[in-house]
Amino acid sequence: MKSRLASVHPLQLICLGLTALLAYGLLGCAIGYSQSVSGNLPQAQRGVLDLRTVPFDQQTVPLNGTWKWYWQTMLKPGDSETNVDYAPFPEIWNKQTRQNQPLPGMGYATYALTVLLPPATPPLALRLPDTFTSYRLFLNGQELAHNGSPGTSKETTTPFWSTQVKPIHPTSDTLHLLLQVANFQHYKGGPYQSIELGKAEDLLIARNRECALSFTLAGCLFMGGLFFLGLFLFGRHEISILYFSLFCLLYSYRIVGSDQYALHSLFQDTAWSLTLHLEYLSLYLSIAVFVVYTGSLYPDDVNKIVIKLLAGICLAFAAATILFPARIFTQMINPFLGLMFIYIGYAFYVYWRAAQRKRPGARYSLMSTAVLLAVFIIIIFKYFQIAFPENVILFVGYIGFFFLQSLVLSFRFAYTLKQAKEQAEEGLRVKNEFLSTMSHEIRTPLNAVIGMNHLLLQDHPRPDQKQHLDVMLFSAKNLLHIVNDILDFNRIEGGKTVLEMIPMDPATILQNVVNSYQTAAAEKSLLLKVTIDHRFKTRVTGDPSRLAQVVSNLVQNAIKFTEKGQILVNLIVNEETEHNITLTLAVEDTGIGIAPDKQEMVFNRFTQADSSLSRSYGGTGLGLAICRRILELQHVDLRLQSQPGKGSRFYFTQTFPKITPPPELEREPAPEPEPKPIPTDKPLKGIFVLLVEDNAMNVILAKNVLDRLGATVEVASNGQEAVEKLDSSRHHLILMDLQMPVMDGYEATRIIRQRNETLPIIALTASLAQEVGDQTQLAGLNEVLVKPYTPASLMQVIMRHLKIPN
Repeated sequence: MKSRLASVHPLQLICLGLTALLAYGLLGCAIGYSQSVSGNLPQAQRGVLDLRTVPFDQQTVPLNGTWKWYWQTMLKPGDSETNVDYAPFPEIWNKQTRQNQPLPGMGYATYALTVLLPPATPPLALRLPDTFTSYRLFLNGQELAHNGSPGTSKETTTPFWSTQVKPIHPTSDTLHLLLQVANFQHYKGGPYQSIELGKAEDLLIARNRECALSFTLAGCLFMGGLFFLGLFLFGRHEISILYFSLFCLLYSYRIVGSDQYALHSLFQDTAWSLTLHLEYLSLYLSIAVFVVYTGSLYPDDVNKIVIKLLAGICLAFAAATILFPARIFTQMINPFLGLMFIYIGYAFYVYWRAAQRKRPGARYSLMSTAVLLAVFIIIIFKYFQIAFPENVILFVGYIGFFFLQSLVLSFRFAYTLKQAKEQAEEGLRVKNEFLSTMSHEIRTPLNAVIGMNHLLLQDHPRPDQKQHLDVMLFSAKNLLHIVNDILDFNRIEGGKTVLEMIPMDPATILQNVVNSYQTAAAEKSLLLKVTIDHRFKTRVTGDPSRLAQVVSNLVQNAIKFTEKGQILVNLIVNEETEHNITLTLAVEDTGIGIAPDKQEMVFNRFTQADSSLSRSYGGTGLGLAICRRILELQHVDLRLQSQPGKGSRFYFTQTFPKITPPPELEREPAPEPEPKPIPTDKPLKGIFVLLVEDNAMNVILAKNVLDRLGATVEVASNGQEAVEKLDSSRHHLILMDLQMPVMDGYEATRIIRQRNETLPIIALTASLAQEVGDQTQLAGLNEVLVKPYTPASLMQVIMRHLKIPN
């Protein structure tokens, strides 16, 4: 038993406890009513009720029994009593007979009762429920209360329903009650609930509690309906949320607009016909919406024809309420209450099937239906005068039902969000894999294109051939730049970018960036220069590679969109303290400029200010987006000042920690010069290289480069073949591709290192170094050379690891 309880979710325990509590309340209200009927409460006899022995400070007494009754007579205080009859009170006229003839529901009558009180009583009050459909009560000859205005015809009668508590101040030990009742609108007429006499304080507190419970529950339902409606409007992917919100909004009116009619006590001038129509329509429409809600909640577990039939019946009742007069449509409530058992039974069946099939939230739906069934039985008991439960029981039942249904929607909403999250994560994973694969597949042929291009350029081509080769090399490098931009942006968006905090010199970084783009600027006859604030004389801590990337993208962007004039790169000192220095780095151009309404747009990914510019100037539109994302990671804003036709200024202000105590200012080393052509003296003569590569074009490229360097090359097409061919007595170095069939480069390297081989193993891969860095270190690779590589870079890597002087 303990293990079973431990496996039950806490929410399910709460729901089961709620259902049990409601069932206990249902049983208790029935028992309480039977006890009150069989108890010794005084009953009125022939218009007299003797309460002289009742302790009013301990109990409230219903004024039930046999009252004097004057049918079709509207007596007033002081009128002479003629044709007196006696009738049970309370009881509607439809259930009574007079002279062995059944009475109609419509008509008017007067009731009279004399109440004998004990000599001393606490302050008393009368609790006056509504009647069908209006009344006026006189106490000791004075009007005490009224609901509407009773008359002797339809024209002189104004119906109204509300429950009132009226304090009384008897001047003697006898109360003379005269009650006028009239009905010409409803199919039922006469009193149907007890008038209660009791301690004023207790009755007022009870009435206030009833109103508070009604308004609290209605407010909860109304706000819950608005919440779910907003949830649907912002989400629009779960139609069941819309139906449940409408159900809550519709049913919230019934809580305050029926039974105790708490809302009527606030709006006493509202037309009875309007409130009656709203009362009935709110019931029929809310049940219709709940049926459709059940169908949308578990569409695979319902019979769509049954759902349409049940909803159609409710709509038919609603239409009859609108089209027919009150005396007709009010008769339809009894058959509809009978149909409610069918509705609840079918909902219970649907939720049971859904729970059996383990639908999301189905168990909560099943428990909510059980609670609703208990609530409905209590309402039926109360409507047909079988029992009079405490309103708090209904309050708990309603709260339980709506709470459980909210759990169903919350569970489904969370389930939908979880699915969407998983789909998004799967989409992101697939996208990353796709980009990684495409990068590899693009870089692999680019390696052969760029490498062979370099070899052809070193073979002293004719001027026209050199021009063609330069164009091809430029195009290949441009394609490589686009691929790098896309992958870089993807890493930043995926949160995979890690910033370094190492010593650096921003001035030198700017100078190096400008030097690297001088050739590109000179081709367009642009002046490109850098200006360093003379106050800047310190080194700082930051990420030099990311700073260089941002400035490079800004300079490249400026060159692309500037046809004449100049490009200035500025470093300005804004503020300097003992530990920090604030710098503004700016790139200004005299290019085409950007219109004010499009300045924010240029920072969006894959976007340029004018879509036609991508045709004129090329590019992916990722450069500025990458710059902004990199700076945002450092809590820095990239800003823009621009005028169309005059140029643009991109700048950012960043505070860097200073290196204290500052060492003697040393500039960053200059960038590595362009690789020298392959020497003709064959520096690798006598070197035996094992080339592990499965791509035929890359094999041709690598063999071509190594042959020119004088190395002897042996080729293996996969890792398994490399492990078998490796002979450390002959081979001096291994060039290892990482992605190959049969056995990849990682596994082959691990096996080689397990054999205690120490010769250098250089990874040749189309993947980025950041993507394979950890794996290559764990496998035992010495260095990663990313494709596409140039012949000179391949030579330098080999000579460095073989310690051959360059």
